[in-house]
Amino acid sequence: MQLILIQGSLFWEDPKANRNYFEAQINGINSAIDLIVLPEMFTSGFTMNPKAVAETMQGETVLWMQSLAKAKNSAITGSLVIEENSNFYNRMLFVFPSGEIQYYNKRHLFTLAGEDKVYKAGSQKLIVDYLGWKICPFVCYDLRFPVFSRNVEDYDLLLYVASWPKTRTNAWDALLKARAIENMSYVIGVNRTGEDANGHAYIGHSQAVDFLGDYIIEPQEKDGVFKAELNKEKMLQTRQKLGFLNDRDPFFMEGL
Repeated sequence: MQLILIQGSLFWEDPKANRNYFEAQINGINSAIDLIVLPEMFTSGFTMNPKAVAETMQGETVLWMQSLAKAKNSAITGSLVIEENSNFYNRMLFVFPSGEIQYYNKRHLFTLAGEDKVYKAGSQKLIVDYLGWKICPFVCYDLRFPVFSRNVEDYDLLLYVASWPKTRTNAWDALLKARAIENMSYVIGVNRTGEDANGHAYIGHSQAVDFLGDYIIEPQEKDGVFKAELNKEKMLQTRQKLGFLNDRDPFFMEGL
C-alpha cells in the first residue's frame, strides 16, 4: 500500500483556508497513491468552540473529501468537527475513492482540555476493509489507551491522527512504537505543526512505524508531504514466524 502523510500548520477555525492548503498539497502528488492521511480537526485546529466550525455529513468538507478522493482515485482520512442530532463529534472520516464514507467518533475525549464537556464520545471501534487491508482508525488521545486499540480483529494498519502538543512529543513517539510492537501492526501517526490560538505549540513528528517498531518514516518536524510504502505480505509472514499475537490476552470491555 502506498500512503501519503500530510503535515502542516493549521489556520485557526478557518475551514476554507485549511481545505485550500491541503488541496494544494494533495494536487501536488503526482504518483499513484492508495491512502492520504490528514491530521486531527484538520479544518479548524483543536478547538473547544465547535459551534464556530461544525459541519454536517452533507457539508462542504465532506463533499470536498469525496471530490478529491474520486479525482485522485485514493482514499482520504482525517478528523473534523461534525454536528449530528444536536451533538458535536470529533469524527474521523474514511472516504473511499468511490465517495463511500465510513467513520469513527473519537472515544477518548481529552479531559485536560475539556473536550468531554463539548463533544460526545464515540463507543464503537471501526475496522475499515480497503484494498485487502484491515485498517483501524483512531484519534489523538486514543493513543494512550492500549486496551481499546488491542489487535483482537487481526487488523493490519493502525492510523492515529492528532493535535499532539510539543510538550509531550516523547510520549507520542514512544506510544506509536509501542502500539506497533504490541499489536504487530503497521502504525501511521499524523500530527500538525505550528501554534494554535491557545498558545499551544506543535512540532509534528508525523511518522510511519512497521510491525516490529522500526521506522519507515522517521518523525518529521517540517511541514510537508511524506510517502510510505507498506508490505502486507511481509507483515503476515513475520506474524506467522514469531506467533506473538497467538499469546495475546483476551480483554473484555464492559459497556462496549
